[in-house]
Parts: sequence; structure tokens; C-alpha cells
Amino acid sequence: VRFPEDLEDDNTTFNPEYSHQVFGDDEVAFGYKGLKILLYYIAGNLSTLFRIQYTSKVNEKFDCVEADDVESKIREIVPPGFCTNTDDFVSLLEKEVNFKPFGMLLHTYSIHNEEAGEDIIYQIYKADMTCPGFREYHERLQTFLMWFIETASFIDVDDERWNYFLVFEKYNKDGATLFATVGYMTVYNYYVYPDKTRPRVSQMLILPPFQGEGHGAQLLETVHRYYMSSPTVLDITAEDPSENFVKLRDFVLVKLCQDLLCFSPGKLMQGFSQEMVMEAQQKLKINKQHTRRVYEILRLRATDMGDAEQSRSYRLDVKRRLIGPYKKKQRELAKMRRCLRPEELTNQLNQIDLNMQHEQLEESFQQLVSDYRRVLERLAQA
Repeated sequence: VRFPEDLEDDNTTFNPEYSHQVFGDDEVAFGYKGLKILLYYIAGNLSTLFRIQYTSKVNEKFDCVEADDVESKIREIVPPGFCTNTDDFVSLLEKEVNFKPFGMLLHTYSIHNEEAGEDIIYQIYKADMTCPGFREYHERLQTFLMWFIETASFIDVDDERWNYFLVFEKYNKDGATLFATVGYMTVYNYYVYPDKTRPRVSQMLILPPFQGEGHGAQLLETVHRYYMSSPTVLDITAEDPSENFVKLRDFVLVKLCQDLLCFSPGKLMQGFSQEMVMEAQQKLKINKQHTRRVYEILRLRATDMGDAEQSRSYRLDVKRRLIGPYKKKQRELAKMRRCLRPEELTNQLNQIDLNMQHEQLEESFQQLVSDYRRVLERLAQA
């Protein structure tokens, strides 16, 4: 909500992707007809209005069953201090002009908006719990995780090893410049013996109205650049990354790596090298596993897949990496031969069918090439 009229505007409304973390695996609120759970957030500081509407509700006295206590379920994730009255909320909206982003400005960028016919300015900030008002703001911000990340959980904000990166949009209202929350990322700094840290991306969310505009890539690249400048950072990882995050990371890391000398077309065609691993880690804080994916994507770009020899060479190179888990199974099988009874061994052998392995390998390769091509297409447009 930026303007009072947004309260009645369906265009500014978005629905949750998940509600099982609040309403159970069936995602059902029992006992209501026409139930609407309404959560409004002021665009900048995320002050909240919470309302429930329904046309009818079962009654314990007459229907002998009790309706779910929807309000208490919502109260478990929405911090205290929210409004239940529209007038109170609108009066808070008038004070929004005083809201300013928290922490240190890291990056400013603009994206052209076709609808508005102009470039819109966005800024990325790094904040921590010492910023006045940030703790309360973060409590409101993290409520979105429950609706948009499948296995979300709230973090321990008293642990000083957390870093917070926030994206804001700058917009005008009655001649004043205001800020709207676009999304954020939390990063945990793990200790690596003897004197390094390994930042690990924990949660990342771009709010639905802003998705598909390139903010995720801007945020991830900014965070990478922030840590790249630190001599104590070993490399940057992510905790249990989703498929979408892996695709985003592929794009950002390839964009960062493509100008490194070790990734020149001539060197790519010679195969994956220790030089690539060293340079990507030292200059860009990228670990070996991610560097290997970057190499495969850039080598695909340098390969003429219409040339039988180049295509075969690329396919074998990628499949040698993909076959790793299957080779591990073969080693396990060799151990089994020595210690399993014949009938147990037959059972295990049935699970490791070689033809099936080759099919799975080819399928994995084709899927990978398809994902890599999408990264290269996006790179060509960037």
C-alpha cells in the first residue's frame, strides 16, 4: 500500500504460494463460508493491517463443531502492534514520508517500466540489528517467508553473524521521495579455520509484484561484489538452494566470470582446469563446484554444437562429471560382492541397471544443456 486507494485496488493484491506452514498440509481453514484473510502492508516500513471477513461461520452451540481459530494462527507469524482498523492504518500511511532505508547503500540501478513510460530507480542496502528500528521492521518483513518459501523458518536475529541485504524502490508521492520494499536476502557468515569466513545465502525473496524484473540478479550480484572485496572471505555458498535460485546463480556467476582470462575460448576448449578454480575463488569468491558449472556454460557458448567432433568432446566432458554418482554406486557394488549373500546381491543389482543409468545420464545431460542455453540467452540480452 502506497496510497489510501490501494486498499481497494485488486491490482496491488497478491496471493500466497504456500499456506501449509500456517494452516497444515491440507491448507484448509475449517468452519467458514466465504472466508477472506486480508493482510495489508505499508510499502516502505511494512506496518500491517490485519482483517478477517466471512459470510458465515459454524457454531459450536448449534453445529456441535468448532471453527478453526484463524486469527490466532495469523498472530503466530505477524508480530504484535498491527492495526485492525483501516483509519488507524491510513493515519500511519501519512507518516510513511519519514521512512528511510536501513543501513549502508551498496548499489543503485534503474529498470525501465513500460507501463509508467520511465526508468524507476532501485537501491540495495546492507543492514544489521544495530540500525534503529530495523529489528521491528525485519519482524514484519520475514512474515512473507511463510507464504512464499516452502520450508521457511524465522532466524535467530540475536546472532551477530547474520547480514541482511535489502532492495528498495524509490517513488514520488506529492513531490516527496519515498521508498517501497522490493525484497531481501539473509546471509550467515560461517567460520572457516583458521581465519576465514564462508558467507552462506540462507533466504532470498523478491516480493511477487516485483518478480521477473531482474531484481534477484541485481541483489545476488551486489552481495557477491560486497564479499569479493573482503580478504577474509573464502567463498560464497547457499543453503539448500531451490531450482530457481540455482538458475539465477548460474546467470550471475557466468556474468562475473566471463571476462576472466582463464575462461577465454581457447582455454575453455582445453577443459576444466585448476587455474579456473584458483582464479574464480581468489577474485570472485566462487567455490570449485560452482566454477565447474560456469565452465560448462561458457564452454557451451564457445562450442559449435553443429560440429560433430566439438559436440562429442563437450558431451563427454560434461558426462564425465555427471557419471560421478554412478561410479560411486559401482564402487559400493564391488564392496557388496565381497560381503552380501547371492540373493541380496541380486536384489541390489536389479536396482543398478546399466541401461537405465545410460538413459538417466543422457536425460540429465539434455536437461542441463537446456538450462545452460537459457542462461546464455539471458546473458546475451543483459
